[in-house]
Amino acid sequence: MSKNLPLHRAKTREEDEFYTQRPYIEDELSHYKDHFKGKTVYCNCDDPTSSEFWKFFVRVFKDWGLKKLMATHYEPNEKNYAYKLELYEDTNGDGKIDCQDEPTITQIPCNGDFRCQICIDLLKEADIVVTNPPFSVWREYVGQLIQYGKKFVIIGSQNAITYKEIFPLLKDNQMWLGYYAGDMKFKVPPYYAPRKTRYWVDDSGQKWRSMGNVCWYTNLDIPKRHKPLDLRGTYYKPSLYPKFDNYDVINVGRIVDIPCDYEGVMAVPITFMCHYNPDQFEILEGSNRYGILDTWGKNAAIRSARSHGNNIDGKATYFRIHIRNKHPEPRRYSDEN
Repeated sequence: MSKNLPLHRAKTREEDEFYTQRPYIEDELSHYKDHFKGKTVYCNCDDPTSSEFWKFFVRVFKDWGLKKLMATHYEPNEKNYAYKLELYEDTNGDGKIDCQDEPTITQIPCNGDFRCQICIDLLKEADIVVTNPPFSVWREYVGQLIQYGKKFVIIGSQNAITYKEIFPLLKDNQMWLGYYAGDMKFKVPPYYAPRKTRYWVDDSGQKWRSMGNVCWYTNLDIPKRHKPLDLRGTYYKPSLYPKFDNYDVINVGRIVDIPCDYEGVMAVPITFMCHYNPDQFEILEGSNRYGILDTWGKNAAIRSARSHGNNIDGKATYFRIHIRNKHPEPRRYSDEN
């Protein structure tokens, strides 16, 4: 629903325009209603003429008790301007949104890039940011939200969990995953080239693409984040949980196999973040084929050489998150000899 125009379109077009559909937004944001009362919401990657994010907040403006709604979007460089749209609260108490449900439209002297000073000033004014940011600059976008201490609910790739700029934020509980993770379908612009997979054109001629690893990221506290993961696995047979070649960490290949009675460090798939409860688990670090990530470094630089990587019997594994159970149950079985 969000119309996210690319930030770099001088000679080639970045494929950053993925229009998020209404059901995904309604299903996810329905869990956050209590966070929005009296708040100023900013959709800073959205054209209100087509953005479903904007339309959603217009619909719930009164019921959710919003204070103000703002949206800006990027325009191609040749135009060098963008529009700021603002919708204010029912200040006169007549039960209707001011301006008779029509937003205040203001032309701003910039191209709407979220990094321009005018958009930064609007960001400073906002309480919560909600949008689908451009994928090509997603790390920088999140960095700006963290820099200015903003609350947010945004869409991103699940692979972002492994980014050196993002993993430390997840580890330190500065952001976490929202409710939905999985497949999403997006409308895309006419100029997008056909693809062999996850691409189609509907009867109206509208092009579509889908992604199978999309999720929501937020730093608003939600009940899901405090729901304990039901652990049914047990460490009854250590051979089922092989250790890595170069460090004392067991590998757990599936979330359902996390043992409830293991006190040490466990390496789990990135999908664990969909179930992460900071009251139940502690995130220690992450590792990839090159080794353990130095999450204490300024850029989370990789500090292990390729020969000391994330290997089991010499074979590299996918990115793993190293966790420890804060409240392990008593060991149910004795270790194998």
